[in-house]
Amino acid sequence: MAETLRVRACVLKWEARDVVSLELRALDGGPLPRFTAGGHIDLHLSHGLVRSYSLSNSPDETDRYVVGVALDANSRGGSRYIHETLRIGAEFEVGMPRNAFALNEAAGEHVLIAGGIGITPMLCMMRRLVTLGRKPTLYYAVREHARLAFAQEIAALDCPHVFHIDAEAGGPLDMASIVAAHPSADFYCCGPAPMLAAYEAATAHLPDTKVHLERFSAAPVKAEDETGSAGFEVECARSGRTFEIPPDRSIADVLEAGGIRMELSCREGVCGSCETRVLSGEPDHRDSVLSKSEKAANRTMMICVSRCRSSKLVLDL
Repeated sequence: MAETLRVRACVLKWEARDVVSLELRALDGGPLPRFTAGGHIDLHLSHGLVRSYSLSNSPDETDRYVVGVALDANSRGGSRYIHETLRIGAEFEVGMPRNAFALNEAAGEHVLIAGGIGITPMLCMMRRLVTLGRKPTLYYAVREHARLAFAQEIAALDCPHVFHIDAEAGGPLDMASIVAAHPSADFYCCGPAPMLAAYEAATAHLPDTKVHLERFSAAPVKAEDETGSAGFEVECARSGRTFEIPPDRSIADVLEAGGIRMELSCREGVCGSCETRVLSGEPDHRDSVLSKSEKAANRTMMICVSRCRSSKLVLDL
């Protein structure tokens, strides 16, 4: 299983309506493993809950991890537990930092677009770029002013920023206008599904290398992807075992039930924890982590959601 470390909840702070920040430190007060801008950690909470949260503090800080957590009305336990049950002093395990939303520090211009709790990875990116002497532009949208989190921290970074309140502006951000205003920028977006759909449409003409996004939840499966919904066979090369994957169960679920050890967290194809090397076969990629070029290469896949277009996959498990 993946390596974890034990931490203590040291600060739980109200940031906006239904948004809290959680500061974690090592039990011995020592340094924590380093992370990079856009990274996240898995929190191993009570009763087997494992949830991924983006880091919002500076990657230069090695004494603490800070995550932002929005209370999800449809919470499966993670955000509700943190908001309603977790208390200062609680101890639990966290996974090593990972990054499926890496910042290209060499880009000439950075435009960061956040919706709701999507501000957390953007705040981390802003801190990193300011440390490098850069001035990214932030567009941050929330439904109402009471949900605007981290406003003072953002202002203190002294970077160009727009706080967009949907209820006051009469509608969502105009993605097309934002993209047109920054013709040479690298774009980063994290937010709810409607925002990401508008973002993808507005940036469709740009090279993949300039368009980056991170999802809260899995992207909907397109009709053409249903071709990979039939059953298929998976061979685990290292363990020497073969499994039949039925249409109604994921690769990860079948392998986990069969005793194959792997790392799992979101089970929705958004965190990257279950990325597995493909030795042969053609994956049907349904995750929101790999880029178009990475999916085309078929070197790895997210086994919690992705399936198979061939009759068999051989995985490095």
